[in-house]
Amino acid sequence: MEILRVFNNNVVLARTDAGSDVILTGRGLGFQARPGDTVDQEKVVRVFVPEDGRDPDNFGALISAIPPELLLLADQALAASDTGSGRRAGSTTVVGLADHISFALERLRQGIEIEYPLRAEVAHLYPAELATAGRVLELVNARLAVPLPPEEAVPIALHLVNAGFATGDLSQTYRMTGVFAQLFDVLEQTYSRPFDRDTVNAARFITHLRYFFVRAHTGRQLDDGAGRLGTAIRDAYPEAYSTALKLQAVLELRLGQPLTEDEVTYLTLHVARMVDEVRA
Repeated sequence: MEILRVFNNNVVLARTDAGSDVILTGRGLGFQARPGDTVDQEKVVRVFVPEDGRDPDNFGALISAIPPELLLLADQALAASDTGSGRRAGSTTVVGLADHISFALERLRQGIEIEYPLRAEVAHLYPAELATAGRVLELVNARLAVPLPPEEAVPIALHLVNAGFATGDLSQTYRMTGVFAQLFDVLEQTYSRPFDRDTVNAARFITHLRYFFVRAHTGRQLDDGAGRLGTAIRDAYPEAYSTALKLQAVLELRLGQPLTEDEVTYLTLHVARMVDEVRA
């Protein structure tokens, strides 16, 4: 591999033999190195691949600003907390977590406390990610002189949610979570009753919304011409369809784009299932 840019003694931007740009880390990897030099492979500890169209230079600059021990800690904690997926965390997730840990430690040193207003929503909407985040935080704290507070599991969970969709933009995940909470508020106000997020049908609804958000973000909403299905579902569940129109209004307002008829049809179906469940 050829070095393209040296960020510091431990981080360089390089080009592989296949022609892709990667960020390499390793102690002394960039020391006295210059663009055009061949990478010393024995010094490479971690290879970070710019994902989701991220600019390699900007990504490398971010990595170089994070203490290398925190990059390693984040990588190890994510790997150790994995409960069987067998997949190594992507570069964006590792760097995002390491950057968060670095910032959280700085806040801790300065005595700055921060509130996470989405804590309840994260617990309801992403229980699996929050459980994994708890394990990650436990592993991280075992290696820190001053442990981070348990509340830090919330933003860590959101990083994991973000990783599941590879959006590369955590702000989108925060936005998505806020929209989900608003949709459940609409449901509970409409039916004057709480909806348990832990039920099977609520979990299906949340999963559908999560993938809807990705579809909307990438301009690929469901639009298969399911006209007959839509008519049948609207006729069978008029109340749920009326509620789905309310959810549609919220989604269109928050996302700034119209929903297709197929998306509204599937919203109706999920609402009907959840309502039937709470009435059973």
